[in-house]
Amino acid sequence: MTDLVIRALTPSDAALFTTFQDSPFVGRAAFGHAYTSTADGGEYRPDWSWVALRGDTVIARAAWWGGPGDTEPVVLNWFDFADGEAEAGAELLRRAPFDKEYELIAPAGWRDDPAVRAAVEERVAAATAAGMKPLVERYRYRWTPGCPLPERTGRLTYRPEPDDEVILDVLRRVHSSTLDAHARKAIEGPGGLEAAAREELEFFHWCPSPREWWRLAYTPDGEVAGIQVPAHNPSGPCVGFIGVVPEARGHGYGYDLLVECTRFLVEQGAEFVAGATDQGNAPMAAAFARAGYPVIQEWVHLA
Repeated sequence: MTDLVIRALTPSDAALFTTFQDSPFVGRAAFGHAYTSTADGGEYRPDWSWVALRGDTVIARAAWWGGPGDTEPVVLNWFDFADGEAEAGAELLRRAPFDKEYELIAPAGWRDDPAVRAAVEERVAAATAAGMKPLVERYRYRWTPGCPLPERTGRLTYRPEPDDEVILDVLRRVHSSTLDAHARKAIEGPGGLEAAAREELEFFHWCPSPREWWRLAYTPDGEVAGIQVPAHNPSGPCVGFIGVVPEARGHGYGYDLLVECTRFLVEQGAEFVAGATDQGNAPMAAAFARAGYPVIQEWVHLA
């Protein structure tokens, strides 16, 4: 058998990535997303795009993504391999020099279709063989003008907060008791709760949307109820963050914050609003459903 060659692409041969066709069931291409390299004005950098070849044939590939200003990738979100080449896919992940989370994109309800389920499970198995561990499964939502636009409840008031230290204090309170798997992973690390709060703040600043959009929410008696961050990520308008402080929970305020965030973005001209939550976060999933957000994808995260 021809020796396996694993390497990064270059601007001159980035088209190699597209010589292998993605699964019709799962992955970026399954949602009409074409791989294009930055050399051709696209969003994937050749040196962050790796292939495994036997001879001249691509049998596995992986692309790590990052924002326009990032100096290292943020996430692996394109990974696939030919039938019977799962080990080549796993070896590609072992050799590539990026220790980043894998976001596997799957259709909503993917477990209900045997072919889709097999495609997802094959990729999870290959990533696991490469040393990754399943972290969480998340619902991905997309509000569009064809969905109902929820009415504001009027129960909370919203004010901008220019001081990052005040924002950090609220984030610490939110994450002190959280259902979010990424926050819990950060809390379990060496930086603890402080690291989790600062990671969230860094994400807010990373988003190419105005700092002035961030809002703290207050109850009628002037107490902080939580925080909502309308944002744009590089793909467009999104619910950047929704968080209710522990002492204000039990009143359904997550829904209020989501409605405010949605309507704010629509008022800024958004033609869609993306959102996400962990499948295990039942209160937030219920808020998205109540606000009229349909589930359009399910993402499986491995780290």
